Amino acid sequence: MPSRRIRRAWLTTAVAASLAVTGLVAPAQAQDVPTGSSDPTVQEPLTTVAAPPALTAAGWTSPGGTADASDFTMSPGALNSETTTRVARLDSVLPKSGVQNLLAGANRTVTPWCSRDPFGTAPDPDIKYCLQSDDSTSPEWIPQGFTGVSDAQDDELWGTAGNIQLFASYDGSDPGRETDPDPATGDCTEAELAADDACNQKGVRITFVQSRTNPATGSPEIKYRHVLLGWTYINSADHVSFDGLHASEYPIQKGVHAGGIVWYGNYLYVADTRNGLRVFDMRYIMDLDPDGDPSTHDAMGADTDGVKTTADVQDKTKVGRHDNVWYSFGYRYVMPQVAAWKFKAAQGNPAGSYACVPTGAPKASYISLDRSTTPDRLIMGEYCRPAPGYPSTGRVSSFEIAALEGRTADVTSEGWANYLPLTNGGAQGATVHDGTMYVNESKGTDEPGQLWRYGWSTDKQLVTNGRLPIKTARGAEDLYVDRGTGRLWSLSEHRPGSATDCTANRDAADPVGTDYCQRVLYGHKLSWLDGQP
Repeated sequence: MPSRRIRRAWLTTAVAASLAVTGLVAPAQAQDVPTGSSDPTVQEPLTTVAAPPALTAAGWTSPGGTADASDFTMSPGALNSETTTRVARLDSVLPKSGVQNLLAGANRTVTPWCSRDPFGTAPDPDIKYCLQSDDSTSPEWIPQGFTGVSDAQDDELWGTAGNIQLFASYDGSDPGRETDPDPATGDCTEAELAADDACNQKGVRITFVQSRTNPATGSPEIKYRHVLLGWTYINSADHVSFDGLHASEYPIQKGVHAGGIVWYGNYLYVADTRNGLRVFDMRYIMDLDPDGDPSTHDAMGADTDGVKTTADVQDKTKVGRHDNVWYSFGYRYVMPQVAAWKFKAAQGNPAGSYACVPTGAPKASYISLDRSTTPDRLIMGEYCRPAPGYPSTGRVSSFEIAALEGRTADVTSEGWANYLPLTNGGAQGATVHDGTMYVNESKGTDEPGQLWRYGWSTDKQLVTNGRLPIKTARGAEDLYVDRGTGRLWSLSEHRPGSATDCTANRDAADPVGTDYCQRVLYGHKLSWLDGQP
């Protein structure tokens, strides 16, 4: 299906939500019905980047060289206090569900080991999970970030729920927020906006995956469920409401890219590329269909006006409160943002390019957790492709993750930062375990990705120490260490029929009929990876 630019008639809410992470404004609705305005953050096309003025900051050194760690400093979001109040109001209206309850009702099934093969000539992983076909080939939801219960808890247990993994996907059918639908160009018409759920800007969803024993049969199974991420606001009728996540983010300016996620304790941290981090709380997963029957439109609570509300999870074209009815783009569960962290330095990365400046605020392209150190630390890094005048291969640094729970003062990095040794850039995920940094480099749809292993030299440079990259999946994304099983997990993002049709790009060594592009979750044994030359 050709990509359609999404046009939305009600932009005031979306744009204000985009600005709210920086503390500028809160969105408004007229009696629960959004109204329109123009959007200054429409998607910009990728263009050739002109060389910048002479670099005055002595930031860039070389691939693998040291960088200025102070550029990673983050400040608490300006609206954190207001967000806390709004989430409390939402909590008084909508019922909650814990992680274990939503997984008990998981409605989708993983198939371990299937014919989908994004690895081609790359070595097979130790384990491979295949999503249902609509998720595996969806043009709408593009998988990115990865985390799990091994990040969340030191003992890797979350109640009785067993092994749990989470991955994030952004709405890839949503390239903009303009206001004048044009059927001649394949954009969504006003009628489609009201009837076609793919025409709506949904933002980000989190998928909870659980390996468990079927209570009825006693046999092992892997089930999963999607949860929509939301952002709360107060509309002009003084009602609490929510929308999908939006942010002015380049090159994906349609919303939060969610290139990395970390689950730590009760909190879920989501990378927001040009801003820093969005924070969510597992204790505030709202359930809009408590009886599990979408047709009953369950009763919800009342806001400050005392008016009772209901919820409709069958209508996939609306979100938030409209005329005393709650909508969620058809998702049963919604998890609202509870806080944000924003880079303190100025953001100077160029629009219209994947290039990065070597100093100033970084991009939060991906995040992960290192539990092999004391204290536990959050790893953050950039996706960058060097261009004329922009030599940076992408910076990486870390934070003591416990410091992110305070939200009352700036949080600084741990005092180190490096430019990645990738000479061509393109890092999609990075994590550190037992002193080794693992980095996924995507090579596009026509060849396997590369998994690099780095260490630090005595002069604090990131180096390979002679180790060669290991071939991995096409479209390899974020990285997650499952300490209990000793696996390094990732996932692939490509699908058939995307901009470059993967099925047309087989190399001669790959078997006929191999489908490079149906998405999988996969894990390599760390012991195997570390034993490779």
